[in-house]
Amino acid sequence: MKILYLLHESFEQPAIYLDWARVRGYETEMVHVYLKESIPQENSGYDMLVVMGGPQSPEEDKEHFPYYDPQAEVALIQSFIEAGKPVVGACLGAQLIGEAFGAPYEHSPNREIGAVSLHLTEDGEKDPLLQAFSEGMDVGSWHGDMPGLTKDAKILAFSEGCPRQIVRYSDLAYAFQCHPEFTSETVEALIASENNLEEDSKKYSYVKNASQLRRDTYDQMNEALIRFLDAYVASAKM
Repeated sequence: MKILYLLHESFEQPAIYLDWARVRGYETEMVHVYLKESIPQENSGYDMLVVMGGPQSPEEDKEHFPYYDPQAEVALIQSFIEAGKPVVGACLGAQLIGEAFGAPYEHSPNREIGAVSLHLTEDGEKDPLLQAFSEGMDVGSWHGDMPGLTKDAKILAFSEGCPRQIVRYSDLAYAFQCHPEFTSETVEALIASENNLEEDSKKYSYVKNASQLRRDTYDQMNEALIRFLDAYVASAKM
């Protein structure tokens, strides 16, 4: 199996999404959007797509991110969907999946940075792929937006600060606004990318400062993501 990753910034790494694939022996290829590498125009040659996060929104912003082409990414996501190939999105990637299904992204009621308690909806409790995501489990967050909804989309999990932490658009399209892939190394890179973290932690209820972020733990959510990905690939008969 060959998995394609879209990376929007050097400090937004795939972490467990990539570690999982390499341990399983899957072939991986990465498009570094921030290095102006081209987005493939079709899904040929790939079996699965993972779209990572970034400071961008699904709207084009050539002034701040001249290398970012959300229309090209949405088109690629749509090609995977139409081909019946699995697509997973993290944060910005989750929002772009929603856009690919015709659901414009929205602002979250709250900005969240740091581990938050995850709560499963009834649909989430029934979802066979999310069995490792237990009620109240801490998951990483680093966002101010969230994916939009279609009439068929199912909200699988939420947090106190964000009503859409995990959304299923179809059996093969899952959107994670949260970051169960975080490790201490990836969080350290994100801390370095934030200019006003200390001030924001005092201003926003769900934003942690650097010291608090370094005390968060990741093992349980990492294991839950690995179990999800294994079940996801098995369900897609890859």
